[in-house]
Amino acid sequence: MKAVRFDRYGGPDVLAVREVKDPVPGAGEVLVQVKACAINPGEIGIREGLFAERSPASFPSGEGSDLAGLVQALGDGVGEFSVGDPVFGWTDSRASHAELVVAPASQLAVKPQGISWEVAGSLYVAPMAAYACVRAVAPKPGESVVVSGAAGGVGGVAVQLARRTGATVIGLASVHNHDWLRSRDVVPVAYGEGQADRVREAVGGTPDAFIDTFGVGYVDLAIELGVPVERINTIKEFSAVERVGVKAQGTASVASAEVLREIAALVADGSVEIPIARTYPLGDVREAYDDLALRKTRGKIVLIP
Repeated sequence: MKAVRFDRYGGPDVLAVREVKDPVPGAGEVLVQVKACAINPGEIGIREGLFAERSPASFPSGEGSDLAGLVQALGDGVGEFSVGDPVFGWTDSRASHAELVVAPASQLAVKPQGISWEVAGSLYVAPMAAYACVRAVAPKPGESVVVSGAAGGVGGVAVQLARRTGATVIGLASVHNHDWLRSRDVVPVAYGEGQADRVREAVGGTPDAFIDTFGVGYVDLAIELGVPVERINTIKEFSAVERVGVKAQGTASVASAEVLREIAALVADGSVEIPIARTYPLGDVREAYDDLALRKTRGKIVLIP
C-alpha cells in the first residue's frame, strides 16, 4: 500500500508517499481501506518535533488520526462490523494518511449514509476538540460565549455546538467568513486591533465564556474582557493553564465512539455543518500542509488516498 512517511523532523519537504507493507489487524482491530482522511494543525507540530520530548516519533514515522473508509478485514473478536461496512473514526498510531489503516474496533462507527467520505474522514480531531471546548466552558441559554478562529476547523464546529446550547455566540473571524457565521446564527466580529471593544459592543457588556481555538494572545483577550478564568478554554495556548489558570480541554478529553456517533448524527440531520475547504490526493500531501499552514481556510482540508 501507499502511505505518508517521514524520516526526520522538519517542514513539509520531509514528507513522502512510499510503498509499505500492508497492515494486518490483530485481536479487536479492523483493517480499513481509507477513502478520506483529514489533516490537522497538530500534525504539523508533531512533524516539526515540537512534541518530541513528550511524544517522540519513531522513524520512519507515519501520520494522521482521522479516517473514513470500507472495512477490509476483521481481527479476532470483532463482531460489530462486517467486511464492506462503511466506517469512520480514528487511530492513535499516527497512521491514517495511507491507503490502508488498522484501528481498534472501539474507535470506529458505521458511517451514516447522508455523510460524504470527506466529511466522515474529518469527524475526529476537530469536531471532538470543538465538543470538548463547549463542554469545558458550559454555556447556558441567555449567556454569551466568544470563539476565536470561529471559521476554522475547530472553531467552525464550536460555534455551532455552542449555539445549540441557547447561548449567544460571538465569532471572531476575518470579514470574508462573516456571511457563513451569520448563516449559522453566530454574531460575527472582525479580529485585529480594537477587537475587544467590538466584542463588548456585540455582547452588550462582558462575555460569560471564551473558547480559544487560535492562540496568539486570545487568552489574554478573554481576561481583558473580564471572562472568569474557569470559563476560558484554549486548545492552543497551553502555557496559559499554569500562567493564569484557564482550561485546556481538547480532543483526548472526550474521545469515544459514543461522542463520535453523537457528532455524526448532528451532521447527518443537518444540525451541524462540517465545511470542507479543499481535498488533495495523497500524493500532494506536502501541498495540503502548505495550504493548512496558512491558517486561512474555512473548514477542513482532506487527503484522498
